[in-house]
Amino acid sequence: MSTAVLVKCVVWDLDNTLLRGTYLESLPDRPPADPAISGLLAELGRRGIVHAIASRNPPEAAEYAAQATGCEFVAAECGWGRKSEALTRIAAGLDISVDALAFVDDDPYERAEVGAALPGVRVLSPEDAAEAVGWPEFSPAVVTEEGRRRAGLYRQRHRRQQAEQAFTGSHEDFLRACQTEVTIAPADPADVPRLHELSERTSQFNSAGQALPAESIAALLGAPATDVMTVRLRDRFADDGLVGACVIDWRQDRVAAVPLLMMSCRAIGRGVIDSLLTWLAGRAARRGAAAVQVPCPVSERSVPLRLALASAGFRACPDQAAGPGRTVFRCELAAPRPVLPDWVTGPGEA
Repeated sequence: MSTAVLVKCVVWDLDNTLLRGTYLESLPDRPPADPAISGLLAELGRRGIVHAIASRNPPEAAEYAAQATGCEFVAAECGWGRKSEALTRIAAGLDISVDALAFVDDDPYERAEVGAALPGVRVLSPEDAAEAVGWPEFSPAVVTEEGRRRAGLYRQRHRRQQAEQAFTGSHEDFLRACQTEVTIAPADPADVPRLHELSERTSQFNSAGQALPAESIAALLGAPATDVMTVRLRDRFADDGLVGACVIDWRQDRVAAVPLLMMSCRAIGRGVIDSLLTWLAGRAARRGAAAVQVPCPVSERSVPLRLALASAGFRACPDQAAGPGRTVFRCELAAPRPVLPDWVTGPGEA
């Protein structure tokens, strides 16, 4: 079972890191890209790890670096503020934890500033970066087609965000205008690699708080009184593919227990987690359950998931069986439940 938190995005400095030289001091000529670093960009990209820039340079320097390296950067913070603040903005813009970032800079002062302000970030020199490709944090056990398309999906995400800023209606109206489609369906064996990848990469929205081995996921598909459900997402901007899942244990005490609920950060803010929780409660009620329970770790990292559960009507309740550092979120099914949006389909829905 994986214990290291996987790096989702590497943030690179430009001068004497991505580039062989200093951008502003090289004008009108421009410093070439470092070929070894360009190779690292490509290798990490094949592993589903995206790249961003944080540099004390004008914005056009980032545009040049993209051309020189042939890399598609999902974010660029160019300016003269603190690098730690730039990394915080990059993580927020990508909807990932700062702990899922790595930072590469040739300047020891910049590395020390980021390390002190953001201790969860892997801080590396360019020389360290060459070795880091072999570390567990940079080596996902499996990379699926969704993972290889991650940089492009972030680019489409940026287009979606720009469209929403110009939209004058409600958020739900915007999702409908985007032709959003959420499909909830039983998992099959072909989904196992992606489900394992998702369990490795989700941290803020993973109720298990850890990765689930592919063998365990495969075993769940045939387990009695257990459903493994997948969630797929698409709209007019992109087909995000399989972005979430949940495991449901149908207990004999009329409780639907959910030992695993996970969701990609790319789906957050697009009505997907709310729709899954609404469908889950409706499905449980139709099967005669009195409540749905989701054990969840209590940590700073799990705050977004706990907020989503609370918003969907789940309430924390003491349960020693949940284990240390965990609590159970329970939703009673006696009250009327919200209706699923018409752009969500799932088993049991008309």
